[in-house]
Amino acid sequence: MSSRHHAHLNDGPVNWKIFQQLWPYLLEFKQRVALALLCLIAAKVASIGLPFVLKHTVDQLNTKDTQNTLILVPFALVAAYGLLRLSNVLFGEIRDTLFGRVTERAMRRLGLRVFEHLHALDLDFHLNRQTGGLSRDMERGTSGISFLMRFLVFNIVPTLFEIAVVIGVLFYNYGLSFALIILSSVFAYIAFSVKATDWRTQYVRQANLADSSSNSRAIDSLLNYETVKYFNNEAYEAQRYDQELANWEFARRKNRLSLFVLNGGQATIIAIAMTSMMALAAYQVAHDKMTIGDFVLINAFTMQIFMPLNFLGFVYREIRSSLANIENLFNLLAKQSAIITTTSNKLSVTEGKIEFKQLGFYYRADRAILQDVSFVIEPGQKVAVVGESGAGKSTLVKLLFRFYDVSQGEILIDGQDIRSVDPHSLRRAIGIVPQDTVLFNDSIFENIRYGRPEASDSEVQQAIELAHLNDFIQSLPDGHNTQVGERGLKLSGGEKQRVAIARTILKRPPIMVFDEATSSLDSQSEQAILNALREIAQGHTSLVIAHRLSTVVDADKIVVMGQGRILEQGTHSQLLALNGAYAALWHTQQRSHSQNTVLDNTHG
Repeated sequence: MSSRHHAHLNDGPVNWKIFQQLWPYLLEFKQRVALALLCLIAAKVASIGLPFVLKHTVDQLNTKDTQNTLILVPFALVAAYGLLRLSNVLFGEIRDTLFGRVTERAMRRLGLRVFEHLHALDLDFHLNRQTGGLSRDMERGTSGISFLMRFLVFNIVPTLFEIAVVIGVLFYNYGLSFALIILSSVFAYIAFSVKATDWRTQYVRQANLADSSSNSRAIDSLLNYETVKYFNNEAYEAQRYDQELANWEFARRKNRLSLFVLNGGQATIIAIAMTSMMALAAYQVAHDKMTIGDFVLINAFTMQIFMPLNFLGFVYREIRSSLANIENLFNLLAKQSAIITTTSNKLSVTEGKIEFKQLGFYYRADRAILQDVSFVIEPGQKVAVVGESGAGKSTLVKLLFRFYDVSQGEILIDGQDIRSVDPHSLRRAIGIVPQDTVLFNDSIFENIRYGRPEASDSEVQQAIELAHLNDFIQSLPDGHNTQVGERGLKLSGGEKQRVAIARTILKRPPIMVFDEATSSLDSQSEQAILNALREIAQGHTSLVIAHRLSTVVDADKIVVMGQGRILEQGTHSQLLALNGAYAALWHTQQRSHSQNTVLDNTHG
């Protein structure tokens, strides 16, 4: 998701519709939500009772009543005060504990849904995304839910409830003036906080943007560590990262100054309100219209109301920010995959015949990648697709796996159009040994098991033996448990390819695809891998994408491509006899091969 997209999202008014989308996630524990709300009301009733107990305690201590009353009543009131304070805290804790489970479950459900949805999106989305920024979006969105629920349910709503009750109590007991001061100051406070926070949002957004941007920049640079080193561009990368950090620093400074304005304004409104209330109460005590206990009660209520409100600017801003972050998350969920599946029909592979019929494919209408590509792979046949780089060979593999949909024509497996079946069943039927095997940061054994995660240890071991990986694994420091991937052992091209072969053997698919599986190997490894590939491809329908023609001379059919079209097709000997594109490519490769051999011998 691009930075511009972020900026756009936080600009507009708050999207309250998000609550409708969140609601189903919160209703999983209806009883818990109801109990938590009861605890919330009980806690507020206890806190509203506190100033009254304080008033009576002070008034009792202030009376010239009998000795017994003087000792017993205030002590009973003090005990009641302690009990109410404890109740307020305990009900609050019970409420948090009850609701915590609701929030955490909602975060888990939504987090998983987004993760599954991202995997369901098409390849195009993933080629254009920034991993760092995307992971931040997911993280901010799910923690936004937690914040929103905690503060909206336990801060804003109870505070408004308390303000309403307190204004009612003050009006009933002490007349209009006290109620008006509180009401007008609360209005002024909320209006100022909302206005100032809205004004501040742009600075908060800029800081978030700069944070995401610098994070993406760092991750991108570190992922491409080797490239940075090859071109000794460390200083250039550091300078670009520092520029991102400078933007972040500038955004944070503006953010901080705007926070000062917000907090200063809020403090001023509270100070004026407190002073007015105290002055009015002091005046009434002085004129015997009110007891000292009433003075204490009014002081306690005023402080009690403004303490949670003091938090309002922060809470309002964070709720806005949380809503924007959750909206990002729901926008991710709203993204449609270009690969639409409306069917649950499973692909049924009986023989493994693949037909490419008049295929046309383009990302943009003005630039065709494939045009009018038609050929058939008969059951059990090995068909190779060869051609120069950029001829569209690897695109065929992506279309066969349905990472993209064809723009024209169709791909049939045993007569079924691959668009008319569930993509999972399609991909289950095809095994691939890719050009570049990616390993997870796990043990080599688990990396092989990835071909079929439910496979037993003995099945994985059998795949290891069939891929001739046994000797290599025995030579590793921790054998099967040796960690590969990000940290730990780095495998060579040939070893990675053997892992890919073992994965594919374990998957046992009826159709095999080899996408330039030996292009990164030396001649010796290549021969060993080719032998292994021949073994596992027996009896399977195989599509081989090859750059080196020497690796596919034994293919049942060779399809020669150039600039997205089929130039020729036939067996190796037929194509050589044609003396066309294939023959020219063959002679060029043979020449360079013999020159390399001569060079090797000279150096030897």
